[in-house]
Amino acid sequence: MSDLRLSIAINDYVHTHDIVNGIVRPIGIELTALRMPFESAAFRFGANLEFDISEFGLSAYCARLSRPEPCPFIALPVFTSRVFRHSSIYVNEASGIANATDLKSRTIGVPQWSQTATIYVRGYLMHDAGVPLESIAWVQAGVDEAGREDHVELNLPKGVQLTAKPDRTLSGMLTSGAIDAAITARPPKCFLDNTPGIRRLFPDYREEERRYFERTRIFPIMHVIAIRRAVYDANPWIARNLFDAFEQSKRASLARLSSIQTSYLPTAWGPEEMASVHQQLFAGGEAWPYGLEANRPTLEPFLTYCHEQGVTKRKLEVDELFPRELALKIRI
Repeated sequence: MSDLRLSIAINDYVHTHDIVNGIVRPIGIELTALRMPFESAAFRFGANLEFDISEFGLSAYCARLSRPEPCPFIALPVFTSRVFRHSSIYVNEASGIANATDLKSRTIGVPQWSQTATIYVRGYLMHDAGVPLESIAWVQAGVDEAGREDHVELNLPKGVQLTAKPDRTLSGMLTSGAIDAAITARPPKCFLDNTPGIRRLFPDYREEERRYFERTRIFPIMHVIAIRRAVYDANPWIARNLFDAFEQSKRASLARLSSIQTSYLPTAWGPEEMASVHQQLFAGGEAWPYGLEANRPTLEPFLTYCHEQGVTKRKLEVDELFPRELALKIRI
C-alpha cells in the first residue's frame, strides 16, 4: 500500500526544516511541501482550502471553530510561531504616551481586530494594564498598504467602536498623528525607517515581557497546523502521525542549535543564550512544547480574550481545540 500523498503550505522555520525537507517523514504520508510566507499560506487555506495541510492563525481557527456550522478543518497542537507582543505597540511621541495606562481614551490602529497578536495585546491592556477597550477609539487599516480587511465576522463588545479606514495606512496615520498608537505584529514602515517621533511603547520590551510571563505564565501562541477536515475524517490516523513527525523535527532542530561545536546560528554564544531563555520559560519541562497540557496556561486566557473581544461567537474550551487522540502526549 502506497503512502497517502498530501500537500502542506508552511513558512520556513528551523524547527520544521526536517519534516519540510523530507528528512523526517510522517509514517504513511508523503508530503509535498510548499514553502511560502505565512500570510499567503493562511489566506489561501482559509479562503479556498487550497492545501491539505497549512500553517494557520490561532485566532482565525478559533473564530471558525466557534461558528454554528462545522469547521472545514481541524488543527494540531503544533505551534510553529510564538511571540511575546509587548514589542508590537508603537506610539507617536507627540501623543505624550509614556506607559500602557496612557493608552486609555486614545486613538489606536490595528491591521485586523481578529489578528492573533492584537488579541493578546488587548488582553494585556484589559487585564493587566487596566485599560478598558471601550475607552479607546479603534481604527482598522493596512499596516503599510491600504485596503486590508478583516475577514472574521465580528461581534464587538458593547461600547467598543472600530472604524475602518480602507484608504489609509497605520504607518501613515501614526506618522501624521491621526492615531496615537498602533498595535501590529509586523513593524510599520515608519518605525523601520526611523521616522522621528515614532517608537515602541516599551523600549526595553524584553524585560517587560519577562515580567509579564512571570506574572501570567502566558507565552503567546500565534500559529497552529491545520488539516482539511475531509482529509482528516477519511484518514484520522494522520493527526497522530503528523504530530509525531513535527515533534521529531523540532527536537532535532533543538539538538543542532544546542551544539557549541558548530555555528548553526550566525552569532556568538547562541546555544548559551537559547539555553538561558529556555530555562526561564520552560524550567523543568520540554523546550517549546507542543501538545495541550503544557500550553493550557496560554490557551485558556487566549480563548477568554477571543470571546471578550467578539472574535469568537461563543466561549471555546481548550479541550475542544484539537483532536481528542492528541490529548495525551506520547513520547516518541
